[in-house]
Amino acid sequence: MGRRGGRGWHGRVLTAAVGVTAVAAAASVWTAQAGPVAGEDARPAVSARPAVSAHPAVPGARPQDPAAAPVSADIVHASDRGARGVNITIDDGPDPVWTPQVLRVLRDNGVKATFCMVGTQAEAHPDLVKAVVAAGHRLCDHTVSHDTAMDTKPESYQSRQILDAEHMITRASGGVRPQYYRAPGGAFTPYSRRLAASRGMRPLGWNVDTKDFERPGTAAIVATVENQVGNGPTVLFHDAGGDRSQTVAALREVLPRLKQRGYSFGFPVR
Repeated sequence: MGRRGGRGWHGRVLTAAVGVTAVAAAASVWTAQAGPVAGEDARPAVSARPAVSAHPAVPGARPQDPAAAPVSADIVHASDRGARGVNITIDDGPDPVWTPQVLRVLRDNGVKATFCMVGTQAEAHPDLVKAVVAAGHRLCDHTVSHDTAMDTKPESYQSRQILDAEHMITRASGGVRPQYYRAPGGAFTPYSRRLAASRGMRPLGWNVDTKDFERPGTAAIVATVENQVGNGPTVLFHDAGGDRSQTVAALREVLPRLKQRGYSFGFPVR
């Protein structure tokens, strides 16, 4: 979801212990991108630290699986389609009512998106996770219970939230791993970014917060995207957590409009 201060998303928190040793030997530690980009703008810049010379194999990962290889811990916003690229990202699902409708609009417009899934939702709706993957979209770890205050919690808690959700999403998808990690409400920490990156999940920010979770009206959502897309390529929508009819309607309007303005749709750079 969007910045902290929006509505919360509450779910159960897994309590099974998960080791955090992978992050101790994480690959290069990067600073967060400079500038007022959402997903990190309320937090001070992270100081650079020396890179670690080696990284252990990711437990359970296959060498040929590109999603398993360690990636940068820098929060990404850029699109793989370049300066005129747009990344559509969909948070908080999957949801049995709204995710199929979002998928239909994306299919009708020939657009691929990144779905940032909550672990408990993925576990409850594995058919929808598989449908997202089958349609050519990418998966993103959005933690187990969407705790927007997780950056104030112990590292052991952050680890459980991230790693348990990764496993839940991977199981639900039939073995396809999340390629990104998005902290709830932008509540990244240096630790959580390094941990996600060590598992092959690039930390993912956003540039345009549509505020669709506040249900401001379809026209307002469309206007926000059109007015702010010049600020950066990654646009935040939601497909769960309440009535998302305005989101579906806004996507139906704004996707063809962006195409008419010369934008193309891609994925966040990994």
